[in-house]
Amino acid sequence: MRKLVALVLTILTACTVAAVADSYPSRAIIIVVPYPAGGPTDTIARILAERMQGALGQKIVIENVSGAGGSIGVGRVAHSPADGYTLSIGHTQTAVFNPVLMKLNYDVVKDFEPVSLIADTPIWIVSRKSLPADDLRGLIAWLKSENGKATMGTVGVGGPTDVAARFFGKRTGTSFQIVPYTGGAPELTDMLGGHIDFAFGQAAAQLAQVQNGQLKAFAVLQPKRWWAAPDVPTLDELGIPDIDASFWHGIWVPKGTPPDVIAKLDAAIRVSLADPGVQERFKKLGQDIWPADFQTPQALAAKQQAEIAKWTPIIKATGIAVQ
Repeated sequence: MRKLVALVLTILTACTVAAVADSYPSRAIIIVVPYPAGGPTDTIARILAERMQGALGQKIVIENVSGAGGSIGVGRVAHSPADGYTLSIGHTQTAVFNPVLMKLNYDVVKDFEPVSLIADTPIWIVSRKSLPADDLRGLIAWLKSENGKATMGTVGVGGPTDVAARFFGKRTGTSFQIVPYTGGAPELTDMLGGHIDFAFGQAAAQLAQVQNGQLKAFAVLQPKRWWAAPDVPTLDELGIPDIDASFWHGIWVPKGTPPDVIAKLDAAIRVSLADPGVQERFKKLGQDIWPADFQTPQALAAKQQAEIAKWTPIIKATGIAVQ
């Protein structure tokens, strides 16, 4: 009798899941951006959402839930119903760095289902245009002359830009005051206004300002020069190797979301990222769209696991702790 009841329950559950997947989506979908409006993650989400709406036939609403290095917004999704109507867009910090540095009330791997990789942009070193240095050697010399008084902006304590900056300081024998921001937009505003001296930031977020001369760029933190700013050298070229870092973005949903729903979301993302208009908008932002064979749940899961394995010991070695 118990076996019969269990079998009936299994069949009913399967039928319910199938019915949900068949009717999905039947109402508006929310993408939670764990950073303020106007920053690179928010911009990526809005471009993607605009095109996905047509592919899915439903409105997609962007909800900015910022704070605590993006962990508040990600937590909002972790504790949402697993029905495909609340999505999380995140990147290296939210998916890799935060669980090493913070006591989270969710698990970035076990409490989520991956959907797809979206876009990638490197980290680079930029400064206010009035800073008295024109190349990395000059920047290092100026930092040493300032004797710890220079101010350096990062998005979040313990995030990729923060860890990269601290590593850079140790490698170059320089010191500076670290000014954390809740998002890329307020950091950019302060640097443009001359309120902070320099930053380790998402290259895509500051590309336009570097191109029009409002900011100076000194180096890119990746092995090869960045196609969007080919005149900016890499740290490797300048004799400071092994500080390669980027902000890769992905989409996740709560654990337990039906596979067919995830497949529909992934398909909509693929269609959106293949759209020439979307590709052109991403390119203008300095965002590299991941190749089609990386736009899968499996590829996102593999990327996240590889990055966790790479960065966890490095982050722990810095001694950074976020309460």
